[in-house]
Amino acid sequence: MQTGSIGRAAIWLEHSGGPCIHSVCLMTPSAAPPEATRLSEITPLQWKSGIAAWLGWLFDGLELHLYTLVATPLVIQLLGAVSSADPAVKEKSAYIQASFLIGWAVGGAFFGRLGDLLGRSRALSLTVLTYAVCTGLCAFAQTWWQLMLFRFVAALGIGGEWAVGASLLSETWPQAWRPWIAAVLQTGVNLGVLSGAAIVYLLTLVLPPGGERWVFLVGIVPALLVFWIRRHVPEPETWRRAGAAVEKKPGAGALFRGRVASITVRTTLVCAFGLSAWWLFLFWQSQHLRRLLDEAGFDPARATRYVSVAFFALNAVSMAGNFAGGWLARRLGNRLAILIMFAGLGGAILGAFIVPRGFGELAWFWFPLVGFFAGVFALFTMYLPPLFPVLLRTTGAGFCYNIGRTAAAAASVIFGWLAPVNDFRLALLAAGGLALVAAVASWWLPPEESVPS
Repeated sequence: MQTGSIGRAAIWLEHSGGPCIHSVCLMTPSAAPPEATRLSEITPLQWKSGIAAWLGWLFDGLELHLYTLVATPLVIQLLGAVSSADPAVKEKSAYIQASFLIGWAVGGAFFGRLGDLLGRSRALSLTVLTYAVCTGLCAFAQTWWQLMLFRFVAALGIGGEWAVGASLLSETWPQAWRPWIAAVLQTGVNLGVLSGAAIVYLLTLVLPPGGERWVFLVGIVPALLVFWIRRHVPEPETWRRAGAAVEKKPGAGALFRGRVASITVRTTLVCAFGLSAWWLFLFWQSQHLRRLLDEAGFDPARATRYVSVAFFALNAVSMAGNFAGGWLARRLGNRLAILIMFAGLGGAILGAFIVPRGFGELAWFWFPLVGFFAGVFALFTMYLPPLFPVLLRTTGAGFCYNIGRTAAAAASVIFGWLAPVNDFRLALLAAGGLALVAAVASWWLPPEESVPS
């Protein structure tokens, strides 16, 4: 290592718990961006990185829930089943959702690593291209396992985009703005989800029966964003200088050494419980609503439209929850804000399903309440990346947040097996319980003041 880099690497000593070996010293202190107090003071670079991350998250939301909204009719078609009452429909739907969540976890770790090795802008482009192309390919699946494969690969890109985009903004925008940046980013996801719900609703009005598969072609559109990112979004100066200060960038194993290991374990546990709760709810709530509508005599296309409207309402209210979470984080800090929001999320889910309720009561009261407290997930956007040293930032954020998808994938399958055919309340009640466990575990999250700079 060059002599001038020894001082820069000193921070790694504090967080590794041992001597700084020249091959793994990793970082320079982060250069704080100008602390703008007004939008007029935001630099062109900050605007470009913000727009790139926000659009990436917008399209994330769009790609995420296209399958959730058309899962049942599409899987029925691919299996040649008669109705959603066929046990194979529930089983294969759960497998496809589980593969998507596993892909999300793997993608968060894989592209997170690329973000530290190749740069934030380059990795962001690769993630968007991956999920755009593979979502489009879902329209051409001829068997349920082909659909599962395409969803898995698309999820690799979606999981990676979260870690890379979050790190890009944490390194370019002023620190004091982070709670509001997190809320705005998560609102991009919500708007993407709302766009997906609206698109599915409109397409079911014009597509022939059994044409739900073609909604996936909308997913190709984000590929156009890649060209703009590569042309206009440079790599953050923080990442450039950190890389220039070392001979060799650290491996992913550094997440499990010294003080960084404690941060990794604590944040991973909270994310695993919280994301398992959220994805159990997201997937099985639409199936539960569809069952209620089927029993009421709705035809499949009309039921899909009503489920889309309910999903629209849930995510519209989520945008208010994003900013409520940001307000709490400004007042109480991220740790207490996350705890409070998870407690509210668990209570709302349990309240929705503790007794049988009709479609209207769920769709217009309980689901919007759940959506409000889902604003907790916005807080992780700006909270997680700065917990890790610069050259482990996207690796750490991608691993800790997205590894929770693996737990969520297992939960989707397990509770799908346990639930009686065409009755999903058991899985949904389990989702509420897991959210409460996440709230308790949040008490042990590392405070912001303990993070490496």
